[in-house]
Amino acid sequence: MNEYYVYVYIDPRNFEGFYFGKGRGSRKDAHLTDSSDNKKVERIADIHAAGLDPIIRVIAKNLSEHDAFLVEKTLLWKLGRQLTNIASGHYADKFRPPDKLHLKLPGFDYQNRIHLLNVGDGIHRDWEDYREFGFVSAGQGLKYRDAICGLEVGDIIASYSNGHGYVGIGQITTRAKPIREVVINGVLLLDLPLRCPNMRDNYESNEKSEYVCLVNWKTTVSRQNGKWKKNTGLFSTQLVRASLDNQKATLDFLESEFNIKLTELII
Repeated sequence: MNEYYVYVYIDPRNFEGFYFGKGRGSRKDAHLTDSSDNKKVERIADIHAAGLDPIIRVIAKNLSEHDAFLVEKTLLWKLGRQLTNIASGHYADKFRPPDKLHLKLPGFDYQNRIHLLNVGDGIHRDWEDYREFGFVSAGQGLKYRDAICGLEVGDIIASYSNGHGYVGIGQITTRAKPIREVVINGVLLLDLPLRCPNMRDNYESNEKSEYVCLVNWKTTVSRQNGKWKKNTGLFSTQLVRASLDNQKATLDFLESEFNIKLTELII
């Protein structure tokens, strides 16, 4: 039934709205007799002490409870810091935190995905370095740099080593940046005892430098214990990064072999 409304309490001294709520019947007047210890009650008491009454106005009517909750939450989101409301609203989890507008957030600005990431060993990278220190990298050229820069915080990577199979499942914790800027546990990555010292090549170049994402590894194995089954249609590619979103057989294989629920890792 569309019997709900959304209302506002306005301070007559400056015509500032200081409380939004939703209700039906006489709910909007209930705050006048509220004896709780909170800023809303203090504001009403101050208004009364000035010989005035708060202005109470319905701003949306004939709403379902669902719609009333959404209108209320929208107003709280927009004006939250100016209000005396304690609760953040019924649908708080569906709204972006107002103080996070400067950030890209998963679920709002992008959707996290599951990727294959090639981690084959070479002169510029070593899988055992990745496992030990918690990172992945690509670079030494624009197309390789751009591939790893496409990973977002929260993305899941299934690390693939050519000739060995899948060797790890991890979650990206930082976006890619030049290796010269990467710090792990308070130490510059380039100062760590890496097995592959050639990662330093071109480190001063924004185009050719190795680019690094930090990773929270959920599970890893050595190259020699990589997970693979021939002639079963498992997905592989020579690309640095490729989506596994539509590779159901491969996702099922990874979940079985690594004993992990990939979709539960998505933020």
